[in-house]
Amino acid sequence: MTIASDAMPSSAAARARDATVRRFALTDAIFRGLTRASAILVLVILGGVAISLFAGSWQALSSFGFSFLTTESWNPVTEKFGALAPIYGTLVTAAIAILIAVPIGIGIAIFLTELCPRPLRRPIGIAVELLAGIPSIIYGIWGLFVFAPFLQTTIQPFIINIFHGVPGLSSLFAGPPYGIGLLTSALILAIMVLPFITSITKDVFDTVPAVLKESAYGIGCTTWEVTRRVVIPYTRIGIMGGVMLGLGRALGETMAVTFVIGNAHRISASLFAPGTTISATIANEFTEADGDLYTSSLVALGLILFVITFLILAAARYMLMRIDARTGA
Repeated sequence: MTIASDAMPSSAAARARDATVRRFALTDAIFRGLTRASAILVLVILGGVAISLFAGSWQALSSFGFSFLTTESWNPVTEKFGALAPIYGTLVTAAIAILIAVPIGIGIAIFLTELCPRPLRRPIGIAVELLAGIPSIIYGIWGLFVFAPFLQTTIQPFIINIFHGVPGLSSLFAGPPYGIGLLTSALILAIMVLPFITSITKDVFDTVPAVLKESAYGIGCTTWEVTRRVVIPYTRIGIMGGVMLGLGRALGETMAVTFVIGNAHRISASLFAPGTTISATIANEFTEADGDLYTSSLVALGLILFVITFLILAAARYMLMRIDARTGA
């Protein structure tokens, strides 16, 4: 009787254990299926966007061929379109914005994590993050009515006078001082991408184990040496991710750039001259495109921006792989 009574609870426990295992296996299979479907969905959406852009731009690409990428002319009346000026404006403004924003953003992140007094860290961090929430049209309005007039009356004449007659720089900063132009839009973009780079860099700096920094300080390293030798190498992938996020924002920004770049389809050596970008051209002219070739050319600009972004991200990923391989990671 005792043996039978002992066998019954053990049999019930075994059945309960088997039911629990089956339930865990089922939930694990569902979770694995959902995550796999989500990953595949991302690829499907990405492929669908690429196919749609290619199909929409086929008429322009077949009509103009490779000259679409090398021609500066953009004339809807004669239906002669070239993407060189928007491509040039997009790359120049984004490059200048990143060159300005990256060192400033990393410097702010270093200050907040290593040097800033503790009572000030949270207010300054919140202020930086609030900058990321300002709509781009607000940046554009501020740039057009406040920043551009300030540059036109103060900064640009000063720079023109300084570099007048200097080979190379005189053409790079040639007048007249319009206020709006490539440099103005690049400065606005730098302000816009700065909070993204700063916030992400600060967060990845906070992930550095305290024992690593304390060990470096213990052997006599300065704050600069700890930052350079410990913090930045440990978080380089996260920093690169923040830079790429900022670069993607700079490449695709529309409204703020449209307000201050001048929207001129021409290439000039001077950074003070008006220009245009791919996003600004599409935003300005898509509602006015009344012909199939005109519309297809604008879609082709979108395809070019898609390819540029993809190539830049791929190059950044390849560079990180080379760095990991060189360091033995």
